[in-house]
Amino acid sequence: MPYLMNCWYVAAWASEVNTGELFPRTLLDQKVVIYRDNEGVAHALLDRCPHRFVPLSSGSLCDGGRSIQCNYHGLQFDQSGQCVHNPHGDGKIPAAARVKTFPLVEKHNCLWIWMGDQDKADPALITDFSCMDREHFYVGEGYLYAKANYVLESDNILDLSHIEFLHPGTLGSDAVKDSVTEVKQDGDTVWSMRQTNNEILPDFLYQAWGIEHGKRVDRWIDVRWDAPANMLLVSGATPTGQPRENGIETLIPHIFTPETAHSTHYWFGMSFPKAIGPHAQQLADEQVANLSVPFETEDLPMLEAQQDNMGDSDFWENKPVLLIGDAGAIRARRTLDKLIKAENAAT
Repeated sequence: MPYLMNCWYVAAWASEVNTGELFPRTLLDQKVVIYRDNEGVAHALLDRCPHRFVPLSSGSLCDGGRSIQCNYHGLQFDQSGQCVHNPHGDGKIPAAARVKTFPLVEKHNCLWIWMGDQDKADPALITDFSCMDREHFYVGEGYLYAKANYVLESDNILDLSHIEFLHPGTLGSDAVKDSVTEVKQDGDTVWSMRQTNNEILPDFLYQAWGIEHGKRVDRWIDVRWDAPANMLLVSGATPTGQPRENGIETLIPHIFTPETAHSTHYWFGMSFPKAIGPHAQQLADEQVANLSVPFETEDLPMLEAQQDNMGDSDFWENKPVLLIGDAGAIRARRTLDKLIKAENAAT
C-alpha cells in the first residue's frame, strides 16, 4: 500500500532497544534492525545482508558496537552500512557490499525513524510529544500489536463515539451519544474534540481520576492528529458547570506505525509531571496497565474483525456510510491522502 515516506515514524520506545543487542522490527513492509553502540547511540539498518540476504539481526555486534557481523559468512557492516570486513580470500570488499541505513533520532522517549529521502530527515519535524520527556515527566509505556491497518487505528481514536457501546464498563457512558463535537484543522494538524456535560462516569474513570464516585461531571476528550498517525489524546473532567482549570486532565499519546498493510505497531502512554512526586511513576504504570485491558480485549478484536471483513479492499471503495462522529477521522484521512498524493507527484 502507499505510505507517507518523508515523515518520522516511531520505531520503538527508547527502552525497547538495549545496548549490545540487535532489535529486529518490520516497519512499512521493510525489515529493519536497530541497535545501540557502546556509547548508547541508536542506529537503524535494513535487516538484510547484501550477500545472501539473510537477516543481519541474527548476527552479532562487534568492534565496540560499531559494526554488525553477519552470522552466515562473517561480513561486517558499520553504522553507515558500509562493509568494513570481508574474512574471505584477500579480504577485498566488493563495491556493492553496502546495507541501506535509516536516520534514527531519540526524542520524547521514543526512537523515531525516517524511511524516505534521507536529505529531508529534519528532526524538527518530529511531532511534539514533550509530555513523554522523562526529564520532566514520569511516563508509563504501553505497546500492542494489531492485525489491522494503521489508518483504521487512527479512525478508532479520532471517533470516540464508540466508547458508549464498545467500552460501557470502562470508558463510556449513556451520555456519550449526546456529546457536542467539533473538528478543527491547523495546517496539516487535525483536532477532533468531544464535550459531554452532566455525565455520570463509569466506575473505572472515577477511580482513575480520583473523583468522588457518582459526582456529575463535564468531560472532554480532545484528540490531536498529525500525519501519518501520531495522536495525543487530552482527556479530563470537572464538576458540572465549572471551568476546565478546576478539574483534572490526563495526556495519553496514541502512536501508530504500520508494519504491513494489515498489521500495526501501537504505542500508547500516560505521563504525570515530576512535580507530583516519585509515586507518580507507579501511578503512570498502573494507568497504562488498566487502559491496556479495554484496548486489548475490546478495541483490538473489533478492529481486527473490521480488517478481516475489508480484506485487501480500499476504505473508500467500500463506500462507507458516514455519521456525525466520523468528521475528525475523515478529515485526517483526507489530509493523509493529500500528503501521500503530493509526495508521489513530486517523486
